[in-house]
Parts: sequence; structure tokens; C-alpha cells
Amino acid sequence: MQKTYMAKPAEVEPKWWVVDAAGKAVGRLATEIAVILMGKHRPTYTPHVDTGDYVIVLNVDKVVFTGDKWDAKEYTWYTGYTGLRSETARERFEKKPESILYDAVRRMLPKNKLARKMLEKLKLYSGPEHPHQAQRPEAIELGGDTK
Repeated sequence: MQKTYMAKPAEVEPKWWVVDAAGKAVGRLATEIAVILMGKHRPTYTPHVDTGDYVIVLNVDKVVFTGDKWDAKEYTWYTGYTGLRSETARERFEKKPESILYDAVRRMLPKNKLARKMLEKLKLYSGPEHPHQAQRPEAIELGGDTK
């Protein structure tokens, strides 16, 4: 009789991937990053175990939105007072460019404690340099070009 394989946390060996985000569409890039963080790209994927890999994203300040999303897309949040605070994608990008891709990936992960562990494996950097050379990350091409 065939038994379903369930990965154990001690058996999982995470890999490190490095992605160049220059000229990539935010949504297309975020979906592929979320799949890697969850571990769904592996044949040993187990929903209740963090089987995902680490992802280093470089040049986050060069991601693009398609269409008129820079001005049409709004981010809203609740402050505790009446009414919602909001800002456009362009305003948020000018303040902190990493938050655009971070929020896109965060919202594609499951809403539980495991997702918070997965998000810790996401490393975002505005420039082409990163401090993770010791982990020997492998380059991977994600999120097709927009043009």
C-alpha cells in the first residue's frame, strides 16, 4: 500500500535563490516568489511544514506596475481612529520601495503563523548588492519581462 509522504521540519534543507527584480511586473514576480517561499515548487511540499526556500530579491526599486496602477492602486489601513488611511502605490514607492513587493508577497501567502515564518525567508534589497554571499545563492529568473 502506498503512503502519502509528509515532510518533517528536520528533513527540509532550504536553498537560497537570488532574483533580479529590475523591469519585472510586481504581481507576476510576487506570485512566483510566494510559491518558492511556501515550498510548492518541491515534490516534498507539505502544507503544515515550512518546506520553502530563501529568496533574495535585488533591485526592488526598479519593479514596475502595468497599466495605470501607480496612480490607481491604493493601499489602505486602519489606524484605530474612525476612517481609513490610504496612499497610492506611487506615494508608497517613494517612501519605501521594498514595501510594494513585500505586501504583494505577504498577501499571497496563507494567513497563519507559518506564513510569518515564510516571510522571514524573504530578503529585499533596493540595490544590486546583498550580504548573503556566504549562503551561496543560485540565480533564478522569475516573473517575465513586461515588454
